[in-house]
Amino acid sequence: MSFAESAAGYPTRLAAVLDGHLPPADEPPRDLHRAMRYATLDGGKRLRALLVYATAEALERPAERVDAAAAAVELIHAYSLVHDDLPAMDDDDLRRGKPSCHKAFGEATAILAGDALQTLAFRILARDEAAGDPAQRLRQVELLAEAAGSRGMAGGQAIDLAAAGRALSLDEVETMHRRKTGALIRASVLMPCHAGPAPETSRLAALERYAECLGLAFQIQDDILDESGDPAAMGKSRGADAARGKPTYTSMVGLDTARARARDLYREARDALAPFGAAAGGLHWLARRIVDRED
Repeated sequence: MSFAESAAGYPTRLAAVLDGHLPPADEPPRDLHRAMRYATLDGGKRLRALLVYATAEALERPAERVDAAAAAVELIHAYSLVHDDLPAMDDDDLRRGKPSCHKAFGEATAILAGDALQTLAFRILARDEAAGDPAQRLRQVELLAEAAGSRGMAGGQAIDLAAAGRALSLDEVETMHRRKTGALIRASVLMPCHAGPAPETSRLAALERYAECLGLAFQIQDDILDESGDPAAMGKSRGADAARGKPTYTSMVGLDTARARARDLYREARDALAPFGAAAGGLHWLARRIVDRED
């Protein structure tokens, strides 16, 4: 079975894992639990979780060893979207084709939902014995915490907020992108390396290079779509960053150069997978899907 075929089943598998860990909607406090489920279960491409499963395939590890990692990265991603959409952050009213969490449940509940989703991610990793022995689970927790913290997503968002209305260099924009988006993609690829025997150093370095290239390519493609994408397909408004005066890759180099940079990064990511041969088919498929996506 090709990864394109198995990828259709992974979101269903992930939804069952997430549903089993999220509090029931009718359990008090109901509004909080409803908001958590609203932000996590309804919609999304699940690309980060698919990267977890594809990496496990490249390492010839069964899916059950990385279910916890896949759920954890999706919960961190969901929490980040809930908080990023808040009026104090990016102030977006639409997410995944429906009202943002704070529009549906109010700002206070959305803040709490994001907080609770983040902590649930680490609880899942800490408790799921299928993810590996305690030392392996601790390394996964460390990788995810690094990705979510001030040297990762939170730091990238801080740079993004501070950049509104002022000029950044291209290197600074790439640094922002590598933190805000690339850090969680890196964690998604590296966490499965610690759900079993550690891969040899050269293979670990190859996966890290793949993740770094793909993370930057992903955000460049986001910038391209923010300027030229179809809002109906994307499920969110177009041109939001430009309206806030935020620097983007496309605003600095133009659409054509941005597209060329994304393609170059895709090729670098693809080439990094050479040590894995055919086992990396899923990672190849996802890299092309990320760079070619239109939503």
